[in-house]
Amino acid sequence: MSSTSSFLEIVELENGQIVLRRADGEGEPLVKIEFSDETKSFLAESFMDVAKTMIGAGVQLVGDMYDLYDVEEHGAEANSRMLH
Repeated sequence: MSSTSSFLEIVELENGQIVLRRADGEGEPLVKIEFSDETKSFLAESFMDVAKTMIGAGVQLVGDMYDLYDVEEHGAEANSRMLH
């Protein structure tokens, strides 16, 4: 039985793709972002910050969708454990 890492990391691969993957490197990346050469040139050193923001927004949206699903499936009390 293999264990899966619950930690994720955002890294740039040798081929220029920015990926969200398990920190242990196991399995396929969960998300891949690839900027064109023109876009990378325009963004200069900020391209990694843009990629992190894009991935962060996606993770937040998935979390919001999960919370909505949890409430629909289990009622409003299931969501009461969230702190704002």
